[in-house]
Order: sequence, then C-alpha cells, then structure tokens
Amino acid sequence: MPVQLISNLEFFTRQGLISRGSIRYNTSAVCLDFMGGVLRGTVMAEKMLIIDDDEIVLKACRRVFENEGFEVTTTANPQEGLNMVLARAFDVILVDWMMPGFDGMDVVEEIDKRSPNSAMVMISGSPSVGRATEAMKRGAMDYVAKPFKSEEIIQVVKRAVQRKVTEEKKAVGRFEKMLKSWQFPVPTLEDKAPKNIAETVAQTVGVAKATSPWLSVFVLGILAGAYIGFGGFLSTTVTFDAAEKIGSGLTKLISGAVFSVGLMLVVIAGGELFTGNNLMVSSVMSKEITFGTMMKRWGLVLLANFIGAAIIVLLFYFSGLWKTADGALGAAAVKVAYTKVSLTFTEALVRAIGCNWLVCLAVWMALAARQTIGKIFAIFFPIMAFVALGFEHNVANMFYIPTGILFSHNLALPLAAGIDVNALNWINFLWRNLLPVTIGNIIGGAVFVGMSYWGAYLRPIKSSQPQ
Repeated sequence: MPVQLISNLEFFTRQGLISRGSIRYNTSAVCLDFMGGVLRGTVMAEKMLIIDDDEIVLKACRRVFENEGFEVTTTANPQEGLNMVLARAFDVILVDWMMPGFDGMDVVEEIDKRSPNSAMVMISGSPSVGRATEAMKRGAMDYVAKPFKSEEIIQVVKRAVQRKVTEEKKAVGRFEKMLKSWQFPVPTLEDKAPKNIAETVAQTVGVAKATSPWLSVFVLGILAGAYIGFGGFLSTTVTFDAAEKIGSGLTKLISGAVFSVGLMLVVIAGGELFTGNNLMVSSVMSKEITFGTMMKRWGLVLLANFIGAAIIVLLFYFSGLWKTADGALGAAAVKVAYTKVSLTFTEALVRAIGCNWLVCLAVWMALAARQTIGKIFAIFFPIMAFVALGFEHNVANMFYIPTGILFSHNLALPLAAGIDVNALNWINFLWRNLLPVTIGNIIGGAVFVGMSYWGAYLRPIKSSQPQ
C-alpha cells in the first residue's frame, strides 16, 4: 500500500472516523475491510484549509471546526491558498465557488493536482446541479450552499471524508486486482551448480560450437586470438621493467592480473578459443557430437587463433610501441620469447597441462555465473594464477614467440646478455614450444576438466537388475 494512503488511514483511525478493528492488513496484498459504519465519533481530521473571499465565512468556519478539533488555516487569497497546499498537507480543504479573479472550478482542479489526498468541499452562494457535478468531476468530494448551519457543514465534511476513504479503498482494490492479474517474470540470480554446468557444456555449448557455420567460427577464432594477443601485449607492457623494482614474484602476479583481460574479452565479448574448446570433449563423451567433428573444429579454431594473434604482433611492431623506454619494451618481448623456446619438450608439456587446467576452470566457472560481474571474477583468479605460476598457453605463445622472432631479427634492441637470437626461429617455435604446449593444453583441458566432470556428473550409471 502506498505510504501516503497508509498514513491517511491511520489518521482516520486515530481520529475515530474508522474503527481500528475494521482495518485488516494483508502481507501479500493490502486490503481494507470496512465493518459497520465508516464514520463514528465526532472528532474529524486535524488539518483544514479554508479558501474564501468572505471574511465572515472564514471566521464562522474557523470557529465551527476548531471546536470540532481541527487545526484550521484560512486565506482570502486563492493564489496564497494554492501555495499553502504545496507547502503542507491538509486533510480537508473548503473552497469558495466564486472569488475575484478566480473560478473556484479552476482552483479545485489545481488543488486536486497538488494535493490529491485531500478531501475537498465546494462552498457556493448560488449552487446548481450542473456546477456541483462539474466540481466533483474535477476533484471535489461534496458541496454546501450558503448560508449554512454549523451542523450542516459538519455533516458535509464528514460525507466528503467518507467519500475520499471509499475512493481510496476502490483504488487499492483495483491495484490489488491488477497485481493478481500480472505475473512478473523474476529471473533468478542464483548461479549454476557444477552438475548444471556439466550438462550445459556437454549438451548445449559443445553442440553449438560443433554446429555453428564454419565462417562464423573462423571469424570468432580470429577475434579470440587477437584478444589473447592483447592480454599478452598488455602484460608485457605493464611489467617489462617491474622485476628490478618490486621483485619477480609480484611482477608475475601483476602480469597475470592484467593478462586476464584477454579471456574476459573472449568469454564476455565472444570468441572461439582453442584451449576453451577443449571442453567439447564432454559433448563427444555424451555422444552429442562425433570425435571427427570435434577435431575439425579444433583445427579450424587453432588456425584462426594464430591469425588473430599474428595481427596483434604486427600491431605491436608497426605501432612503434616497442621503442618504449629506449627499446626496453621490445627487448623484454624478445626475452620472453627466448625463455619459452628454451624450455625442454617435457617442461613445456607439463606447464601446458597446468595452464589449461586453470583456463578451462575459468571458462567453467564463468558459465556458472549469470551476471557479467560474476563472469569477470570467475575468469580473473584462475588466469592470474596460471600466468603467475609460469604455465604455458599455446595461443598466448602465438603472440609472444612470433613477436620475439620478428623483433630480434629486424630491430636493433638492447637485448639482455645470454640471449641467442638464432634460437628464435620458426622451427624452434613449432617443435620446441607450440607442439608440446598444444598437447599439454589438450590434456589439461579435455582430461582434467572436461572428462573429469563428465565422469563425475554425466557418466551413465548402470542399474543393477536383480537376478
């Protein structure tokens, strides 16, 4: 129930116009029961405003209604009366029918707009049925003709208050009926449970990825590769000179924190990322798609991711941003690439397993969240963890290592001691890094996340039949 309506009803109850026992409040829908007579007792509303250009009428009405317990305010100026209505609330307003320069009808209409909860009574020296009807259409509850006796105007005011209460009761009834007829769809904000995520991945997400038009998948794959490239670019830019100032541990933490923007863009803006698509294995295990279809999509997305990452490499090169700090940023990019191609096959493989285990968990938890902010937090922490731990991501390396190859052979950079630029070549990139890292990413995502949750929640359970 509106606050103003509640306060009005409490006021009428307090003044004895409505029996307190006759008002029933219902928590599901507020309703009012009027039992017996609506009016009882002799004390009426507290605040009354009287607008009339006749001083005799003002004094007479003030005397009558102050004796009835009202706090009476009077004015002979209609404009002043309208201003008073804006300044404070009145429960009853008496308005003269005709005043110099003003039509009482217009005053009634304006008061009804400014104070719709007030019960208005028109006072007229020459009443007519037509004028009375018009006044009530514009907001008056009743009218009284001059001259009048004190008992007569008291009864008219009582009747006006009664009509106002009845009008509010009907309004509440209509509102209650409207609420019952409406059905408000309230979307749940509850996040998905792990079993629901497993079902979504196997039955919906994986199938959608397998059945989407290849051109759409290819374009989304290019975008995803570029988004991961942006993450790598940002990570290198933010931390290239941080280690000597804050140490390697905090530098890695910051690097992971800013790199997470890459997967946020993939998941929230939309993209097809090879490492995330490793979860399609759940759809294969559930026999929603075939193994061959999954492998074709993986190959298509991997190629598209490489193109997208290469675009960011070229953007880094031709933008001249590598010149930052007298080429220190470009030199840092070369150092990162050299470190990656210097890993043994086993080191790269194992680090890649840990990487995509966390990356797929980030995707998995993002699917649980129903709001964007929830997806952001779900992605942030696992991605920050995999970068800070030094794990290997094949699409990220499609940005890091080609950047090092391009910069080391085409730019004069202040490279750190011990970096052999001859080791930065396409053969070492493909054989010593991309191959083991891709295999490790598949194991980390498909086996440790996709197959594990399929086995936990979706694996068919054979029912034991009694012999």
